[in-house]
Amino acid sequence: MAMEQIDYADGNVPLAGFMARPEGAPRAAVLVLPTIANCNAAMIGRAKMLADAGFVAMIADFYGEQVRDFDHARVLAGPLRASPEGYRQRLRAGLCALTDHAAAQGLPVIVVGYCMGGQAALELARDGADIMLAASFHGLLDTALPATPGAVKARLLVCHGDADPMVPRAQVLAFWEEMDAAGANWHFHSYSGVRHGFTDPGSDARGMAAISYDASADRQSWSALMEMIDEVLGSGPINRAIEV
Repeated sequence: MAMEQIDYADGNVPLAGFMARPEGAPRAAVLVLPTIANCNAAMIGRAKMLADAGFVAMIADFYGEQVRDFDHARVLAGPLRASPEGYRQRLRAGLCALTDHAAAQGLPVIVVGYCMGGQAALELARDGADIMLAASFHGLLDTALPATPGAVKARLLVCHGDADPMVPRAQVLAFWEEMDAAGANWHFHSYSGVRHGFTDPGSDARGMAAISYDASADRQSWSALMEMIDEVLGSGPINRAIEV
């Protein structure tokens, strides 16, 4: 399946998304918010899985430039995340690039994010984005701008590794309390003994103690996403197959 480049911008910053399309009529449009490494093989794989399941899926661009390695990604991510308003503006630019595209016209919109992208998906929800579902996979849960009462329009799905050192339980509890105070409709799945990056088979090769692939959590979280999408769209089941 070929990926189509979608050029867009955040102000004067040129950005490039990558879109995968289903063979038949799409059920919804999905914005894929990537890891700190931006668009890579793992994110392309997820976009293609979503297209195979019947969705138009576009991977957003955080930085507007190629990421060389994780150290470079951290250098790029730091300034972006330092400004909560600027961060959300960058995310909204990606969302608009998807929703303005002819392939997404008239479709319900879902946002799915991984690691940094998981936090980003929740930031869009906190910001009141007009989306049906925001799903976070091993994403950070903290924020500089907590949700206000009534702001979160989307259903929320958070799939979290309980042994993720980047997201300690204090952060988990603070997120629950924030979402309750905001009146959000949220589901939280926590997998015991599972660390950060559990959906990426390449995690184990990176030699980082904080991250590890977990095939069971990968399968269970994908199934949770597919079932939640079925529920929010109010239609029949979709292809739940996942290759691990």
